[in-house]
Amino acid sequence: MHTNNTLTAALGYAHAGWPVFLLGRSKRPLANCANCPSDAKPDTHDPQACRCLTCHSFYAATRDPKAIRRMFALVPYGMLAIRTGTASGLVVIDIDPRNGGTPSLAALRERITLPPTRYVRTGGNGWHLYYRYPGHTRISSGKHQLGQGIDVKADGGYVVAPPSLHPSTRVPYAWVDESTAIMDMAPALVDACVAHVRRPAPAQPASPTPPPRSGGAISHPDRLMATLLNRIHAAPEGRRRVTLYGCARGAALIVAAGHLTSSDAYNTLVAACDAAGWPWAKSTPNAIRDGFAAEGVTL
Repeated sequence: MHTNNTLTAALGYAHAGWPVFLLGRSKRPLANCANCPSDAKPDTHDPQACRCLTCHSFYAATRDPKAIRRMFALVPYGMLAIRTGTASGLVVIDIDPRNGGTPSLAALRERITLPPTRYVRTGGNGWHLYYRYPGHTRISSGKHQLGQGIDVKADGGYVVAPPSLHPSTRVPYAWVDESTAIMDMAPALVDACVAHVRRPAPAQPASPTPPPRSGGAISHPDRLMATLLNRIHAAPEGRRRVTLYGCARGAALIVAAGHLTSSDAYNTLVAACDAAGWPWAKSTPNAIRDGFAAEGVTL
């Protein structure tokens, strides 16, 4: 459930000019309502113009205090998020040590200067470095954009905001020093973000048919994951934990085969529980961790 501190933080961000919205309990956007078609069909439904308060991910972000209060009433369990990019004037450098972010950060600092700026300690023991969006250059969001484990959150992206709790560690995101100013990006940092986007992808040899997706004994991980999510949706109330444990073991096999990270698999399972209307309980993350551990996978 939300606390008064979370709503206060959301209103404070909005007052600072940062549009906010709510995610599910897994850091993933909430599902669209029945009246909103897929975001893949912009010709039939403009997500930016949609007036729904919880649909279309960061397109639902707002600075309207009344809308924010209504949003919190509709989603009592959601995580608070800030839309990045031109909408908020923010670029956030997301450093995740669990995905190799610490050595990548050291290598990045050998190449360019990262100006000291306001930052967040994430619930996953990483960092979000907040910078002002440059007015002269477009910067898009991207994973591993500045190195392994260093993502850029700008246009087309968002970040989880303090004081949200991390879905797996239950540690809150927290500002390290809110009195520190948010600084401009150094020119070299801007260039590094843009250069990654402009870099052409390596040429792939022509092939009449796409290569099969395989990894160990799993030839169709997407189909397996869809089956696991359907089991969660259909699980009766008295069988939820045992079903989730079994599905977590199946998801762990997909992780072990190299098709998903453990964090992505965890978030997908939690999002499925949310979509199925399961009440949040301590047994939910524990069942997933136990299922992962049974297959030798850790978060």
